[in-house]
Amino acid sequence: MTHKFADLAFTESEKAAQDRYGSRMHNDRLQANFGPNDALTNKETDFIQRRDSFYMATVSETDWPYVQHRGGPPGFLKALSPNQLAYADFRGNTQMITVGNVTKNDRCSILLMDYANRRRLKILGHIRVESSDAVDSATLKTVELPGYRAQVERVFFIEVAAFDWNCPQHITQRYTVSEFNEKFGLEESGE
Repeated sequence: MTHKFADLAFTESEKAAQDRYGSRMHNDRLQANFGPNDALTNKETDFIQRRDSFYMATVSETDWPYVQHRGGPPGFLKALSPNQLAYADFRGNTQMITVGNVTKNDRCSILLMDYANRRRLKILGHIRVESSDAVDSATLKTVELPGYRAQVERVFFIEVAAFDWNCPQHITQRYTVSEFNEKFGLEESGE
């Protein structure tokens, strides 16, 4: 059983760099012994459900990478199954860069951060976008955000190809207001 994330990410160029900088043996062990990491478990699903944002990279048809920040209430990114994530898309800045990118190249990379606990989850996947009127009502209801005024215009679906938990060594600890108040037993002010 190999580590699917390493299988996808460790190309010959990465392996050459690992050789050059002395990390190849470590990464060979990771690839051979820690996996398969191709289906989300309860650990990943719980982590995803608690996030109020993530970063997603796509690539344009001219090979330029594009990283987008997505945010919402905790749990706005839904795990529909061990191999599928989804989120509602609302009217935003209307540039449609991610939407355009995925029409030519469906690969994406997602980075989910938990700064307070110094954890991060990396996901590689294939993404597709559907207009809300093309999505079945049960799925649409699952991704909707109760109490949010805007209507869902599109739904992004991400087929998980692989994931990897990353080392916390250089994650600077930061807190949202809610996390700070919870950690230090403070009540949230209505301001």
